[in-house]
Amino acid sequence: MTTATGSGGQDEAVESAARSRRALVISAVAGVATAIVILGVAVALFFNPLWVGFEQGRTQVDAWTGWDAATIRAVTDSVVGEVFLGPGTFAQRAGGLPVFSAEEAGHMADVRHVVIGFAVVVLLAAAALLFARRADRRREAFWRGVLAGAVGLAAGLVAAGVFAVFFFDAAFEVFHRLFFAPGTYSFDPATSRLVQLFPELFWMETSIALGIVAIAIAVVTAAVAGRRSRDLRAAAGPGR
Repeated sequence: MTTATGSGGQDEAVESAARSRRALVISAVAGVATAIVILGVAVALFFNPLWVGFEQGRTQVDAWTGWDAATIRAVTDSVVGEVFLGPGTFAQRAGGLPVFSAEEAGHMADVRHVVIGFAVVVLLAAAALLFARRADRRREAFWRGVLAGAVGLAAGLVAAGVFAVFFFDAAFEVFHRLFFAPGTYSFDPATSRLVQLFPELFWMETSIALGIVAIAIAVVTAAVAGRRSRDLRAAAGPGR
């Protein structure tokens, strides 16, 4: 009788440890996936012709390029569309002349690769988030992970934002070094159509807006996840 009881206790301990490991994995997957999906949603809200056209107007791209609004819009829409849909040659023309030099077109091809890669990661993260939700029947570990991911992302973006406000050039350089080969992303604003279409102020304001929106989404997500976690604990009772 004692042996059976001891064996049952050991089995229960093993099962409890397995459940804990499973919950930890689900929370970790949900947390990382949540952060990536939130970033993906925020980027999608800004990397589109509507925002790009608005921000180009704010940063006086017409003065930089010497083009009228219709030409700027036509070229920009073509560039943004090609980033997503290809073919990736970036052979746009304006006034019968190529818009980009070979070096600029090469950089845009690299940009396309980074964007497509990020989109794939976001889709995989969304799939992982759905999988984690289905794998956790009680949803407790899932919502804990979502909460942690949202809070962690918000905190990280606040820290990165503070750094970027004071050291934007350094942050911009670090970002490019992470994703692009040295010497492939520096151009002269006086002659580069790429820089004139997307000047530094364009990227500065877009980065600030994107960060604010991503933080807002993360805060709302954290609030929802926190409430769901509390509701589930309350429903489970004091013994859980």
